[in-house]
Amino acid sequence: MAATTAGNEVVLKDGHGRLLRLSLKELLFSDRAAISPDGPGPAADDEGEIASVVLGQLDAEERQKVLERAGHVREVLTGYRSGSGELAADDEPKAAYATAVPMEARKAAKAAELGVTARTIERWVAGFLQHGEAGLAPRRTRSERSQTSVDDRWVETAVEVMVEHIDRSRPSRTMVIERTRARVIARFGEGVVPQPSRATAFRLMEELERRHPLFRLSTKRNRDIAGRPEGPYGKLRPTRPGEYLVMDSTRLDVFAFDPLTLKWVQAELSVGMDWYTRCITGIRLTPVSTKAADVSAVLFQSFRPRPAGRDWPRHAVWPEHGIPRTVLVDVEGVTGPGLASPPLVPETLVVDHGKVYVSEHLTSVCRRMGISIQPARLRTGRDKGPVERYFRTLREGLLQVLPGYKGPDIHSRGESPEDEAFFFLDELEAIIREWTATVYHCRPHSSLIDPGLPGLRMSPAKMFEHGMARAGYIEAPRDQDLAFEFLKTEWRTVQHYGVEIGRRRYSGPGLPEPGIRSPYDSPMKNGWPFQVDPDDITRIYFRDPVTGSWHTLVWEHAPSAEMPLSEDALMFARRLAASKYRFPDDRLAVADLLQRWNLGLGTTIAERRMALRLSREQAAIELPESEEEAVVSLPSVRKALGQDEEPAKPREPDMVAEAGDDDEADLEDLAAENDFYADALEDV
Repeated sequence: MAATTAGNEVVLKDGHGRLLRLSLKELLFSDRAAISPDGPGPAADDEGEIASVVLGQLDAEERQKVLERAGHVREVLTGYRSGSGELAADDEPKAAYATAVPMEARKAAKAAELGVTARTIERWVAGFLQHGEAGLAPRRTRSERSQTSVDDRWVETAVEVMVEHIDRSRPSRTMVIERTRARVIARFGEGVVPQPSRATAFRLMEELERRHPLFRLSTKRNRDIAGRPEGPYGKLRPTRPGEYLVMDSTRLDVFAFDPLTLKWVQAELSVGMDWYTRCITGIRLTPVSTKAADVSAVLFQSFRPRPAGRDWPRHAVWPEHGIPRTVLVDVEGVTGPGLASPPLVPETLVVDHGKVYVSEHLTSVCRRMGISIQPARLRTGRDKGPVERYFRTLREGLLQVLPGYKGPDIHSRGESPEDEAFFFLDELEAIIREWTATVYHCRPHSSLIDPGLPGLRMSPAKMFEHGMARAGYIEAPRDQDLAFEFLKTEWRTVQHYGVEIGRRRYSGPGLPEPGIRSPYDSPMKNGWPFQVDPDDITRIYFRDPVTGSWHTLVWEHAPSAEMPLSEDALMFARRLAASKYRFPDDRLAVADLLQRWNLGLGTTIAERRMALRLSREQAAIELPESEEEAVVSLPSVRKALGQDEEPAKPREPDMVAEAGDDDEADLEDLAAENDFYADALEDV
């Protein structure tokens, strides 16, 4: 060793006689060197736990007893309870524990004082000298498995049987035990593996339940636990608004009334949520099932949010122009006092494996907009945890106080929830939009925090402002014709009368002349692409391949509709007209449908009673099937299509039981405005 101006240095010689000079600090802390102690001392590989672990397992009473023992040991060793003469008590040191008294005499005096044996005092002193106060703690052995008396082969076989029942109906413990015993005998032979008693086997099942839940929780929950990843959970960590947009659909736990068909329907809600801010950027409520066009409409609302309600409070309305450069597709197209949600440009879309989310329609839209799609893992709802949590918050904060609420499952359903007062589909969607904007966006969330301020809880609206200040502005596409690219594409040929889609004829300026060769490699010969909105079939849209401009083609019966008409509505109108008229056409069907629709959209008590009475009359008369339905229902066609068995009835999705917010929405004003629902189902 040598002391230099740079500090202490050492000179080393290796086995080949080569010298090496380096600092002492590097020698002691380098990974290339290891210290070999020549005497006893504390080391990381010592037996037993560290002092903090030993003392941390003690309760208050045991910790107080250890402190008292430590005082007695220090008095034996030094004559003072504190271990120092500077902190001596008034009566210290006592004559029996003076330093001049031999150690053995001091130990005997302490044993007589405490009423224990001298061997106990010697053990305390030895433990204190070796481990400090931790050496005086009661010794705890690591808990042994209670099934140590059970052969490991029997335990492994029991676990194997339990795992096999994860995807099956729940078995009883007795059946699992009997199958385990039979499998052990078949695998190892009679009498080779000792069989536990019935009581021991039941105790073993209780302990294995912690590792592989099978008997206590619901079967769906058990499958969810079994499907968890083996390693630690991963998590997407967004750093700015718009980085991840989560989309999902769920059936609402409330009945609604369709003003078009005058039938009770189960509404299905599709939403888009920005993962960073938890803001709901798009909402779509549809009856029965969601289509790919509905999902595209939800995605489009993130670019161009819907206008806010005129009676919404100011804190629930987003600015018309957003933050500078956070521009919508077309600012002039926005009407009303403001926006219902913030404008965002998603970079990555997180969806599940539903048909509407992996459809060609949605993937083509995302490819055109430069949005990447990240599918969640199969049967892993936690990959879309925030939006699943929104669905539960919506049910607990809003839906359960609405009339027609039926509960999350059949066990929670009332006697006749559909006989209560009701909401139409459009009313229910408006209520959900307003609750989301006025309550959900403005209420602090426990998961919205800033790592620099862990005690601060922010609302989605505040988190959006935080994201703008952190990541900068969002610049969205501004083309006013962007919405056409979110519509469904239909390939058709151009005839002398125009274009025919679904037995509907369209024509208008900008349509190519018949006979002109199509420049597209379409699925049909000489086909042209047309964009169709299933929610408004009164018009379709065509893009000129030369100029790039869009043209609107109008349905021949659109003037009789005088309002947007969906494809489902027209199909229902045709069936309705076929049941009433001998030679119906689309004009007559639409006129008859609008008369019913105006009745269904009524808001007065009398109009709603008439709508319910008409619904009862309609339920007593079966409407005729369409041609497509009649053909598919033929036995020969069903046999050719492999559909001999009856189609399964759609089941209601299971709700995920997760922890929910304790906050409740203030809906007194809403209830006051809808008092007329109380007698809506009573006949006049």
